[in-house]
Amino acid sequence: MTQEQMIERLNTKFPHSHIEVYDLTGTQDHWEVQISSQTFNGLTRIQQHKLVMEAFETELKTGEVHALTMKTKELKK
Repeated sequence: MTQEQMIERLNTKFPHSHIEVYDLTGTQDHWEVQISSQTFNGLTRIQQHKLVMEAFETELKTGEVHALTMKTKELKK
């Protein structure tokens, strides 16, 4: 999965959010995602992370995405 594909997937699931994606190893299977979204408002950190994980459920199961580090936060209106 490419960085562009990761960003596109997150933009689809979390429109109007601030999203940054970093390939941590250069192998396109270890990623860090930083996302600020109004979708996260009122949710716990665990709930926020579960929503992000859902966006890559298939790739995490197949190993295409081996590691996914997340930094999430609420985006105030």
